[in-house]
Amino acid sequence: MKEYQTDPFKGTFGSLENLADKISDVLSCPVTIEDQNHRLLAYSTHEDSTDPARVATIIGRRVPEKVVNSLWKDGVIPRLQESDDPVRVSSIQKVGLGDRVAVSIRKNSEVLGYIWVLEVEKKLTADDMHLLKLAAVSAKSQLLQMQIGTKKKEENRQELFWKMLTGNLPHEERILEKLHELNILPVLPAVVFILQLQEEVTPALEKDILYLAAVNQKINVLLSAADSNQMLLLASPVGKEQPLDLAKSFVESFFTHMKERFSVSEIKAAYGSLVTSFTQVEKSYKEASSVLAVQEKLGGETLSLTGYHELGIYQFLDTIYEKQQRQGYQNEMLKSLQEYDRLHKTELYHTLETYLTMDENLNKSSEVLHIHMNTLLYRLKRIGEITNIDLKSPHQKIMIYLDFKINRLF
Repeated sequence: MKEYQTDPFKGTFGSLENLADKISDVLSCPVTIEDQNHRLLAYSTHEDSTDPARVATIIGRRVPEKVVNSLWKDGVIPRLQESDDPVRVSSIQKVGLGDRVAVSIRKNSEVLGYIWVLEVEKKLTADDMHLLKLAAVSAKSQLLQMQIGTKKKEENRQELFWKMLTGNLPHEERILEKLHELNILPVLPAVVFILQLQEEVTPALEKDILYLAAVNQKINVLLSAADSNQMLLLASPVGKEQPLDLAKSFVESFFTHMKERFSVSEIKAAYGSLVTSFTQVEKSYKEASSVLAVQEKLGGETLSLTGYHELGIYQFLDTIYEKQQRQGYQNEMLKSLQEYDRLHKTELYHTLETYLTMDENLNKSSEVLHIHMNTLLYRLKRIGEITNIDLKSPHQKIMIYLDFKINRLF
């Protein structure tokens, strides 16, 4: 290693690429520089030695999701986020990651990005580690320079998103112009996600959510906005799978990683239908909102329904309810059950609702109700006697089932 009496990274380098080459020259190792969401910003170009993870990062312009997940599981990223000291990372062969050293680029406690140094032909010494910390300080200046104007751009992006969500930009051409002005690639199809937390979405939580969305690599976030305890995303599914399958997969991994990495649980999530025009964003947003409404009012089996396309008949209950209201409709059979329960302190109404919800499965219904099957059979017999409901009639059963759900929703 060359001897340095002073900081070799003082001064300006013109670009992060030049800085990456300088770090590589000083440490005699391949170097990559990433932002806080593991998107590639620069890499050194003067060496031949590398590993599969670095190659995939350079080709894809961001660290592969499986590599990020492994680094979280091994505790590497949490250590980088907690300290400005370099962290030695042992190879993880299953994801193609060789030995390397990483350091976070920080402004006080905020992580701006990372520098990764691949240890192919040499191990970094204590002096090398010190030089790497100095390189992180130099990189901080460059990343902060890149952030100038970012806050204003983000405000403009949020304003555009809210106009789309509320239908205040009805012309596709105008939306495309705005996206172009904000350097957002107008990728379609896209879908609106609502991620609802128990607490308000703070700037720190917003950053964590956007981090997971970025490293997930099943969706590409075009626009985002925080609204009280909700995080709203407009994202385009990415991959060879069906777009709505990718959306579902993102939601499932989001639940897991928010709990594992940031200790945030009790999250609800919903997404609307795919949009093939940006003027349809309002529609997708309303659909996602209706999914959340069903989850919150019905609970139970509906909590696993996150996509609007998964709602089935629940999509149309509001229309049925409105017609019932106009006609003054009441289900007399259910009304008589409620009156009987009130007078006799029984639970026949809840029993019938559970039985139909469990698709008339006696074993499952008994388990949910915490009663013996003989008790359930007796209750069903009493229900038939009181209401004259014919449970063998699909027409009656469907209408009764819908009325149960409507009574819960409205």
